[in-house]
Amino acid sequence: MGEPVVKKQKQEDSKEFDNLFTDLVNELVEPDLDNKEIGDAMKRFKDVIEYNVPGGKRNRGLTVISAYRSLVGKTDIDAEDVKCAMVLGWCVEWLQAFFLVADDIMDQSVTRRGQACWYRKEGVGHDAINDSFYIEACIYRMLKKVIRKKSYYVDVMELFHETTYQTIVGQSLDLITAPEGSRDLTRFTEIRYNAIVKWKTAFYSFYLPVALAMYMYGIDEPETHASAKQILLEMGRFFQIQIIEVSSWITGEDDFLDCYGDPAVTGKIGTDIEDNKCSWLVVQALEKATPEQKQIIEVSSWITGVRKGNPRTETNYRGELWYK
Repeated sequence: MGEPVVKKQKQEDSKEFDNLFTDLVNELVEPDLDNKEIGDAMKRFKDVIEYNVPGGKRNRGLTVISAYRSLVGKTDIDAEDVKCAMVLGWCVEWLQAFFLVADDIMDQSVTRRGQACWYRKEGVGHDAINDSFYIEACIYRMLKKVIRKKSYYVDVMELFHETTYQTIVGQSLDLITAPEGSRDLTRFTEIRYNAIVKWKTAFYSFYLPVALAMYMYGIDEPETHASAKQILLEMGRFFQIQIIEVSSWITGEDDFLDCYGDPAVTGKIGTDIEDNKCSWLVVQALEKATPEQKQIIEVSSWITGVRKGNPRTETNYRGELWYK
């Protein structure tokens, strides 16, 4: 296919993908809305899904249909297969929403995708923990509804479970590298940073969408998936560490934007430095710093009146000098 055709197809897919979301939400919640026992919960969960799942760039979800079309190699794909690919794409978006709702609670973040984090909404609080469980459960309910009779059903189910496990491991690495109350910057190494990126981000952001398309197309050989995974995980690393020159540094764009990005553009108030995260910026700073400079970094990262356990606000976050 020529470039204009591919571009037009992607635009059509993007529109159809967005339109499908409402139908999927209704399929999940409408059957139980009038249930006298659980109807109230379903009404809440509808709000949970509509607030937390859409609103992102949808790159992961759209990659599933894009990768599937690339594998098939033609535009006239069976309509049922297109819908299945899009449902799998939305399941990836549901998975990310599950991770983000939980991650925002752990990091006590302020905003996400240009709006208040779900747990910060009035009347939500720590109930958001259970809401994140519901978001994850939606994945498997939707898979059962749509692809239960497909030959790739088991492979897809196992892939989602494995990817969830991998991301949880990555999140744990991220948390234990900078535990609350700890000032041990020796943990902030490039090896640890790369491990966090791989396990917390790359598996679900890069390998998962393409692997889903591969299973749909009938590619289930372990060797082929291993080769694809190797390439895609490396792509994931470069996503987090995109090579751009900033003040004579080579830095990671995602981490850079967390620190210096405009919340009006990025949709969130970055908290990596406040949270003492093992980010690309601090790893590079520590590699280049003198002992005296390292001491300044260590002290500066702890000069803040707002620590974990105390709700953040945009005002006090932007009003502090987190790093000198």
